[in-house]
Amino acid sequence: MDKLKMHTRDKTKDNIKKIAELFPEVLTEAAKGFLPDGSPIVEPAINFDALCAELSDALAGSGEERYEFTWPGKKRTMMLARAPTYKTIRPRREESVNFDDTENLFIEGDNLEALKLLQKAYSGKIKVIYIDPPYNTGNEFIYTDDFRISLRDYISRCGQGEYSGRMHSDWLNMMYPRLIVARDLLREDGVIFVSIDDTEMANTVKIMNEIFGERNKVAELVVIRSEGGGIAKQVVRGHDYLLVYAKNISKFTPLARPKEIRGKVIEKDGEKYWIQEDWLRKKFSKYGSCHYEEILEYKGEKVKKQVDEKLKKGEYVLVPKPNGMHIVGKLRNIKKDTSKFYSVLKHLSATGIKDLAALGLDGCFDYPKPLSLLKEIILGATYFTACEGDIVLDFFAGSATTAHAVMQLNAEDGGNRKFIMVQLPEPCGEQSVAYKAGFKTVADIGKERIRRAGKKILEERPELVGKLDVGFRVLFVDSGNVMDAYFTRSREETGGIIFIKEGRTHEDLLFWAMLELGVPPSGKISMLELAGKKVYEVDNGKLFAFFDGQLTAEVVKEIACRQPDYAVFCDEGASKKIEQIFADHSPSTKVKLL
Repeated sequence: MDKLKMHTRDKTKDNIKKIAELFPEVLTEAAKGFLPDGSPIVEPAINFDALCAELSDALAGSGEERYEFTWPGKKRTMMLARAPTYKTIRPRREESVNFDDTENLFIEGDNLEALKLLQKAYSGKIKVIYIDPPYNTGNEFIYTDDFRISLRDYISRCGQGEYSGRMHSDWLNMMYPRLIVARDLLREDGVIFVSIDDTEMANTVKIMNEIFGERNKVAELVVIRSEGGGIAKQVVRGHDYLLVYAKNISKFTPLARPKEIRGKVIEKDGEKYWIQEDWLRKKFSKYGSCHYEEILEYKGEKVKKQVDEKLKKGEYVLVPKPNGMHIVGKLRNIKKDTSKFYSVLKHLSATGIKDLAALGLDGCFDYPKPLSLLKEIILGATYFTACEGDIVLDFFAGSATTAHAVMQLNAEDGGNRKFIMVQLPEPCGEQSVAYKAGFKTVADIGKERIRRAGKKILEERPELVGKLDVGFRVLFVDSGNVMDAYFTRSREETGGIIFIKEGRTHEDLLFWAMLELGVPPSGKISMLELAGKKVYEVDNGKLFAFFDGQLTAEVVKEIACRQPDYAVFCDEGASKKIEQIFADHSPSTKVKLL
């Protein structure tokens, strides 16, 4: 009977297995340390010389010129991405909304650790990832991952004494391992969106090409965020970028741009129609912003006649404007058809500020992304699968605009999307509006925004109460549940006892088991009483866990007869009894001990 591991999977060991499957002749063994009695700890390894021989014609030698993108610290970030984490996640019921029933998650903590902890449960299951990482301003980073190096050390490594170069390296070292782990989480038909400004645009394209593959690049979208004004040394920048990459372009469905986004929806003769009047059409279409009353003067008699004919046929309608004039709108029946995205999107930053102000959070967060932007891209990526439980992940959650967008979209189209937000509890400055409003960290702002947004949606749509999931389960990244003595003393010395840290609850242990077994931490949790003992049931019987004191044969049998996929116990002394009962009643159940 296996025991729960104290860490996430080791990606290096996974890669050794993959290489061995392709080239079994390069698999060998190597000593990775020694036991107390002096005998070596032997583990599988790759004979690199043998692997090079197998690939001799395709290898680029160390002295040969080749295309590559590198910077100080890159090799270490790659190792960091593959290394396991010994941390865990713990629940905070008091900060959650509808903890027992919701399938949404808000995880507080370093996002690299959080992504690793999510790997087993969510590998290949995320439909959409959106991130708006901290832009490189040349200042110190919060996400250092211990990659801080002195300027002198930097100069000695690469011969470049420019401060900006060092900052580029810091930023790349922060982003690279997170993107590597994030890619593993995406579904084969999944997509990732990365908001970025021009400071790191070129570098972001390079690392995205390297991690996701250049062939999987969907688009470089320009997002117009302001319409003028501002102070600049050279040019007033009114746009940012949105990079879009598929996990596997051959299985990716192009982003859909539904008619509802592109114009006004009206009813006519009992049918729903949309009038195409989005900003692109107004700026660049055949009629531009020309009013109907001006067509003859500006476009000529031929065009005026064409428009009038289509008005008679009902293909066009006249849309009244506040100035008493009309513009020409093309009337189309709403179908489940869409157009493709244009490479320029317009979502002004001012609207993101208004979105927060509408929730009573005015001034609490700098540069929040517009709700309209997140709604458009999430809808575009999930339009045909919205009711299938698509999961949307944002691991730089900030003010949680992404979570707000998911709930709002579900309210509007009846979708069943779920969200996972990850945010570092970055402290708010003591002089900031947010701090004075009672928010100690950025994570606190995001959680409160989700609470208020969900409440507002249900107030506006009371018929959705009890139907729309506006809750979220708050979890936080913490050190492992086991005391250091577990790692420093042998099983014989401890008598087989697991040293659980003081203050850790049964629910903490439950989430540890869920992570280890790949059961989503969003799974429904119930407390049952079986044979007089309290037992956790997760995901409608997928997992049963017992931590309630002395284990009895009766409770083991009760659990085994329900034939779960997994069962977890903390009573090691009864391991043989447990094995026998499950062998008799549910041999396919995977049984684990703490």
